[in-house]
Amino acid sequence: MATRSYQSIGEVLVSVKTEFPDITISKIRFLESEGLIEPERTPSGYRKFYDKDVDRLKQILRMQRDEYLPLKVIKDRLLTQEAGPGEPFDDREAAEKELKEELAEPPTGLQMSIEEMSAATGIDKERIKELESFGLVSSHGPDSAKYYDGDDYVVLSIVKDFFKYGVEPRHLTMYRHFAEREASFFESIIMPQLRQRNPDARKTAVTSLGDLSRASRKLKQALLRNNLRQHLTSP
Repeated sequence: MATRSYQSIGEVLVSVKTEFPDITISKIRFLESEGLIEPERTPSGYRKFYDKDVDRLKQILRMQRDEYLPLKVIKDRLLTQEAGPGEPFDDREAAEKELKEELAEPPTGLQMSIEEMSAATGIDKERIKELESFGLVSSHGPDSAKYYDGDDYVVLSIVKDFFKYGVEPRHLTMYRHFAEREASFFESIIMPQLRQRNPDARKTAVTSLGDLSRASRKLKQALLRNNLRQHLTSP
């Protein structure tokens, strides 16, 4: 009888759990949906993880755990490694660009229980519940099957950086309040376009909203930099 040269997703879970005790099948599937791993499929749709796939999975998990890199930066680093020798890839520069210039897109169709979301982001369950009590994340679905989605994942991935400096969830409510006011402001600007109720007008509204969001992000960064410079240089 021929020896099978690949592992199922359940077997992979068992094989990496010693090093990564918080790993779940949902997180492995999530990394696949983000294009970070690409296991083959059997004709019936089951995943086939070869040694190279398991090694790549471990490498991704180590970069998340040890270097706190965003998924986009991890993906760029892996692509650079696959491309071979060439111009060196600057992780710090890429991470800064990811955080300062681009807002991470929420993973499409992501649904995680609080246990899975905790494992995926490294934020403990009680802290997630506290963030939800302040309206920074929101669970969905019936009480018997509550889940968090891609937008919650993005928020948790960001606020984790605040926690490293001793910031508490209650301190972050100012961002929620500002976001609510800003959303209302943007809505008042694009509402005339939305009222036209035709595809071209709605497309224009979406484009306008993207432009406004980018302009807002740049303005906030510039004002914050200016205020910090004043505080740092004042006697």
